[in-house]
Amino acid sequence: MNSETQTETRTVLYTAHGHLGVGMGAWREMFTELWETRELTWRLYLRDFSARYRQSLLGYVWAVLPALITVATFTWLNRTNVLPVKGTPLPYPVFVLLGMTVWQLFASGLTNSTQALVGASALITKINFPRETLVIAAFGQAVFDFFIRLFLLAGAFVIYRVTPSPAILLMPLVLLPLCCLTLGLGLLSALLNGVLRDVGQIITFLLTFWMFLTPVVYPASTEGSKALLNVLNPVSPFVIAVQDLTIVGHLTQPGNFAIGCVVSVVVLLLGWRLFHLTEPRIVERI
Repeated sequence: MNSETQTETRTVLYTAHGHLGVGMGAWREMFTELWETRELTWRLYLRDFSARYRQSLLGYVWAVLPALITVATFTWLNRTNVLPVKGTPLPYPVFVLLGMTVWQLFASGLTNSTQALVGASALITKINFPRETLVIAAFGQAVFDFFIRLFLLAGAFVIYRVTPSPAILLMPLVLLPLCCLTLGLGLLSALLNGVLRDVGQIITFLLTFWMFLTPVVYPASTEGSKALLNVLNPVSPFVIAVQDLTIVGHLTQPGNFAIGCVVSVVVLLLGWRLFHLTEPRIVERI
C-alpha cells in the first residue's frame, strides 16, 4: 500500500488595502503575520550583523567602545570636580557603566530602528513583505550589543570588588518593557525618517539631551522637581529599576516602574498599529 504525504503550504496574499483591517481581527492578523515571518526577521538580523562587522578593524569592540569612552569622560569630570556627583551607592565608574548599559540599549535600539526602512530601501521597493521585520532586526543589533556590555559590566564589578545583589539576574525581565518602549518609538521614527531624512539627525540630538534627563550619570532624586522628572521620563523607571536590583535587591519605586510598563506597552501597540496602517504609503516615498 502506497501512502502519500501531503505538505500543506500556507500562502499569504497581500492585497492593496489588506492593512486597513479593524478591530480584533486586525490585531490577530498582525500577530499571526509577525509570527509567520519570524524566520525572515532572523535572516534580516543575520544580514545586518554580517554587514556591520564585515571589514571592520575593531569588530565587537565597537559594541563597548562608546560606553567605555562615556564612562571615562564622566569619571574624569567627576574627579576634577567639573561635574561633581556625590553619594553614588557604587564606585562612580561602575555606577555610570551600569546606567550606560541600560541607556544604550534604548538609545542604540531607537537609532538603529529609525534607519531601518531607509537603510533597506532597495529591498522594500522590490519585495512585498512585512516591513516590521526590518525594524525588529535592527533593534536586535542593539540587544546583541547589550549582552556584550554585560561582560564589560561584570569585569567592572570584579575590578572594583562590587558584589551585586542576586536580584540582578532579573535584569532581562525588568528591561523587557524598555524593549517594548524602544520598538514602539522605533516603529514611529522609522516611518517619519522615511518621509523626512532629518528625523535621524533629530533623534540623535534628542537622545544626547535625553540622557542628561535620565539618572544615568547621577543618582535618581526622590524629592522635588527632579523626582517629578523621573516620573515623566519613560526611560527613568527602568534605569532606576536596574540600579535597585543591583544595589538593594528590590524596587524602591515600584509605582513608577508599573506606570512605565503600562506606558511602554501602550506605545508599542500604538506605534505598531500606526506603522501597519501607514507603511505602504511611506514606502512609496522612500
